[in-house]
Amino acid sequence: MHGGVKMSKSSISRAYELVPEERIGAVIGQNGKVKEMIEQATSTNIKIESNTGIVYIEPRDENTKADSIIKAKEIIRAIAIGFTPEEAFRLLDEDQILIVINLKEINEDPNGIKRIKSRIIGEEGRTRKIIEETTGSKVVIGESAIGIIGDFEQASIAERAIRMLIDGKPHSVVYSYLEREARRLKKRRITGLWKTYGEEQGGKGL
Repeated sequence: MHGGVKMSKSSISRAYELVPEERIGAVIGQNGKVKEMIEQATSTNIKIESNTGIVYIEPRDENTKADSIIKAKEIIRAIAIGFTPEEAFRLLDEDQILIVINLKEINEDPNGIKRIKSRIIGEEGRTRKIIEETTGSKVVIGESAIGIIGDFEQASIAERAIRMLIDGKPHSVVYSYLEREARRLKKRRITGLWKTYGEEQGGKGL
């Protein structure tokens, strides 16, 4: 069980997330600071059962939107996986998403999971670093899950690269894929900048 949401007739009334014991402190933060920041940013009330690891997220009042409850849940899940609170707070930006790959669903054998994680981390962390640098996303490899934070395109490319490694593709093949996608992203963004510039200049000429 990772978490869930409770639905009322009109909206989400409550959500919960299961946090490993060793990550509860990170969700709470020093003197409760992280928990308080999540609550303030999402207009929610968060209750933590330290003995079970269940974190409940509820609306602060009738003005709290369902999206805010889901956002708080995602931030907590990201921290639970292993992201720092600062990294998890990237999810407050509308264009940032969290993708989670549950390794236990891929391989139930602890040794198998260890091998998968080693392939993704690479020697001295090289592979993970390449994935992050070429996609602009942030990748965390937790105890039994891999988390990715980035915009939709960045995170999707990183996820595909990771799944290629999980499927046993050679690192060289994965690196080539990442290089192609990095060039494509760069080209698209330059084209987008030029288009925006052209529209701005056109508007000035009116």
